[in-house]
Amino acid sequence: MSLQSVDIAVVGAGIAGVAIAREVTRRDPGSSVVVVERDAVATGASRRSAGLHFPRGTTPRVRRMTSYSQDYYRALRQQIPRLPIHDRDMYLVAARESEARLREVHLPEAGLTAVDPLELSVAGSPVVPPTDSGVWSAAGCQYADVPALTRALARELRPDAGFLEGVRVTAVIPGTSAVTLRTGTGDTLTAGQVVLAPGPWLRDPAWHALVEPLGARVKKIVALHIEQPPEPDAPVVVFHDEDAFLLPLPHAGHWLFSYTCREWDVDPDELRAGVLPRDLAEAREVLGRYAPELAARCVSGRVFCDAYSSTKEPQIRPLDPEGRLVFAGAANGSGYRLAPAVAAETADLLGLLGGPANGRSTL
Repeated sequence: MSLQSVDIAVVGAGIAGVAIAREVTRRDPGSSVVVVERDAVATGASRRSAGLHFPRGTTPRVRRMTSYSQDYYRALRQQIPRLPIHDRDMYLVAARESEARLREVHLPEAGLTAVDPLELSVAGSPVVPPTDSGVWSAAGCQYADVPALTRALARELRPDAGFLEGVRVTAVIPGTSAVTLRTGTGDTLTAGQVVLAPGPWLRDPAWHALVEPLGARVKKIVALHIEQPPEPDAPVVVFHDEDAFLLPLPHAGHWLFSYTCREWDVDPDELRAGVLPRDLAEAREVLGRYAPELAARCVSGRVFCDAYSSTKEPQIRPLDPEGRLVFAGAANGSGYRLAPAVAAETADLLGLLGGPANGRSTL
């Protein structure tokens, strides 16, 4: 394959970009595909992803995407059993009056079942729900080591696609017959179609003007590490009303607590200060309502960011009149959970046949 001229170029080698390249090569095995990444595979937002998948979606489209992705990951694990994807029991904690909304946003296959709150302790969770809260069990939860998974998928993909790592795109120039990418190496790459999957790097000068009309914004994400080893089979607990979750990571020897940070319009290249005192205070305030003994152990963690849309749905849109340049992203913190569906919708938009139904995806 010549890397100076290809059929399709994907910019960004996170979980979404790699999933898109994988989908393209499977739908059109004869196409030439290259993935261009400014750093290395899975070193952007995917490197810090919690990797939690659970059967939930706030809109009908996101629920369809969740269902599609859930089936995709199930099939992928059957094809490649060594992948670092792990099933987990899951419980939801919410105000009892939230039950109707819980059942609306979760897929039917989640099988939400109200349980005695004491079941959390029996299952190995340190969470003690407030007395006015209900607890529900749910099926279909799993988590992944997202960077390891992304690298494994890239390794499997390399015979069918080229990878340009450490190569920054400095200009994106749509044309009527092709899209030109200029790179920091001084080279020029011409592609029949280009997919921008930049994660939170929406303001990169190479494409900022192209994606700004989409209205997506970048929000800071904070996930705290709780230095206490979880039980091997401890469940995930999702705090529905707080938009937060507590994820056991037995292989790492600690828990991960993710809560909703309200800091918007951040620059991913400037988030270098690490966890700040206000991050710890906000996390401890939320977690303290459910697991006070763990709240005091929130002393470190990971700080990153992600792109969010105004619709609370991923944005998969053409950026030029000819449809040769496509944006795929702004998955609202669900990049791993929805990556297979994002890839399928992107391939549909590129006009590639070979999806599961009628030549396209079932989304």
